[in-house]
Parts: sequence; C-alpha cells; structure tokens
Amino acid sequence: MQTLYASKGSEGDDLKTNEKFLLQSLDSLYDLFLTQLTLIVEVHTKSKDRLQKTQKKLLATKDEINPNAKFINNEVLERLSSNVVLKERIEDQKLNPWYLDFEYVDVILKTILESDIYKSYMTTKTSTFKEDKNFVIDLFTEIIAPNDKLYDYFEDRRITWLDDLPVVNTTILKLFKKVKATSEPGLFTPSLFKDLEDRDFGVELLKKTILNQASFSKEISAKTKNWDAERITQIDTVLMQMAICEFQKFPSIPVKVTINEYLEIAKEYSTPKSSNFINGILDKIIKEYTAEGQLNKIGRGLM
Repeated sequence: MQTLYASKGSEGDDLKTNEKFLLQSLDSLYDLFLTQLTLIVEVHTKSKDRLQKTQKKLLATKDEINPNAKFINNEVLERLSSNVVLKERIEDQKLNPWYLDFEYVDVILKTILESDIYKSYMTTKTSTFKEDKNFVIDLFTEIIAPNDKLYDYFEDRRITWLDDLPVVNTTILKLFKKVKATSEPGLFTPSLFKDLEDRDFGVELLKKTILNQASFSKEISAKTKNWDAERITQIDTVLMQMAICEFQKFPSIPVKVTINEYLEIAKEYSTPKSSNFINGILDKIIKEYTAEGQLNKIGRGLM
C-alpha cells in the first residue's frame, strides 16, 4: 500500500523501481521492529544498572540494599533481554542506536518509574508470569507506543518509520499477548516473510495493481458516481485497487479474506468512515462480478 501510495499512480511507472522500493520499505519496517524491541531491552538493562548502583552507595539505606527487584526480574522482560536469537539479529543488522541516543532510554525509564502502572505493579515483591505479562503489555500500550519523543526520534532517523510505527507497534503488542512461559526464543524474531511464496505474492500484487490501475480506477469511478471525487482519499483508492486486483488476479484468495484485510488496513491508516465506505464499494463490485460470472475463485469454500 505504501509503495502504491508513494508511486505516481500510473501504469507507466517503472515496475523494477517500485519493486525495489517495496522490498526496501519492508526491510526498513523490520529494522524499526528490531529497534523498538531493542529499546525495551535497553530500558530493562538500564533499570538493572540503576538498582545495582543504588545498592553500592556508601550510605545506602536498608531498602536500597535490599530493594524490590520485581521489575528487573519480570519474566517477560528477562526473556526478551536474554534472547540470544534477538541479540544475533540485532548484531547482524547493526541495529542499536540507543547506545548513542541513550537519553531516550533515560526518558522512557523515568516515565515508567513515575507511572501509576509501575507503582501499582511494585506494591508486591513477587508475581506470576501472567501478572508480568500484563504489566509489560500495559507499559508498552500506555507509555512506550504513544510516546511523542519517540515519534519525533523515529521520524528523524528515517522518514518512512513514522508511517511504519503503527504496524510495528501492533505487531509487538501481539507478540507480548501471545508470549507464554514455554514460548520459544524465536517468538520475538519472526521472519519478515513466511516463505519465498509470501514475498513473491507481495511483489506480484504490486505489479498487477500498477499494470491495471486504469481499469481498476474506472470500476471504482463507476460505483462512486454520487460521490465527490475529491472526498475520496488517495489511500482509500489505493486500498480498493489492491482489493479489486486480488478479486481478479488471485483466484486462490477468498473474497471475504480480501475484504476483511483491507477493511482492517483502512481502520488503521485512513479516515474513521473509510472502512464502511470501502466495504460498500467492494460489496457492489462483488455482486456485479457474481451476477456476470466474472468471479473465478478456485478451491473448496472459496468465493
């Protein structure tokens, strides 16, 4: 979607250039994913260092010598910080900007320590895996993901990262919700593509959408005659073009899967009313295809 949105929007666009942009964008998105996870690791590490320094103070109090270590012993954070697979992936891609930009680690840690989420969590010294997990989910949702300073930082690092951030944060949140005490280390380092077929699908969807944009746009125009063209956002147009491409050019993908996918994307990236608008237009197109016998989906239970 981002590649199509950024392109000139014509069938004359250089397919190789757009394909290269797509793959580079996906690599950049994964870099952001690793950078965000690394931030969480660095915050956890900084907390450990802070606690150890406090214990070694010359005139340390009893509470400072025997502090509540619940935060640094959090099982989910410990699993993330000690994740060998994650460390190797970060080293391979040379991705740890927080070593130089440590002030952001300090800002996030300070915000955490001052939060009601942290204070409530630290009222006891022991916890279950479930409590640790829910605490991390709350921290990420309420403190890390919406942090304005991080938004500005990511935008300065790479302009595309600001657009990628909602996808990355949603992915990380899903991983935290999915993690179990028995989860494998690889949970936090999912592959960018399931396999080569998954990668090829993305490239083919891009190419076929670009090559057929004129005809797809014509279909959309025919179903939106009562709409002011200027009121239809470019993102909505791109999403509908991609959906029509899947209807026509990818017979193995069920219609419902396609529609649900693009409605979810619209909810995340477009206007509040976009998902209902897109759903209505796509529904009209599907009914027309069905009536005219143009919908050729293969496989059991597909339509």
